[in-house]
Amino acid sequence: MTLGTRLFTWLRGELVGTDAEGNRYYRDKKAVPGARDRRWVLYNGAAEASRVPAEWHGWLHHRTDALPVADRPRMTWQKAHAPNLTGTPAAYRPPGHVLKGGQRARATGDYEPWRPV
Repeated sequence: MTLGTRLFTWLRGELVGTDAEGNRYYRDKKAVPGARDRRWVLYNGAAEASRVPAEWHGWLHHRTDALPVADRPRMTWQKAHAPNLTGTPAAYRPPGHVLKGGQRARATGDYEPWRPV
């Protein structure tokens, strides 16, 4: 978090809640009448947008004005949050990827390569 963000949050921010990961959510306490209030998040750790839970994402983007309930039970089909692993050694790499050996399975008979005429 930069010094400017910290100062802006201290002067203009009103804490409205936190999530399970420790991210803190704020809104502008000096909102202009008739305009949408400004909302932002201060991440606990690295600033990674995929760490915002769906409930808070809706609030941040003005989809709802209701604050998420912290103790709401999760549905059976809801999965726990998984971080965005793109660009890390744990990222998904399909078979044949250069960083996974580079050997792809042979093409079956339904593949015909393009040849310029």
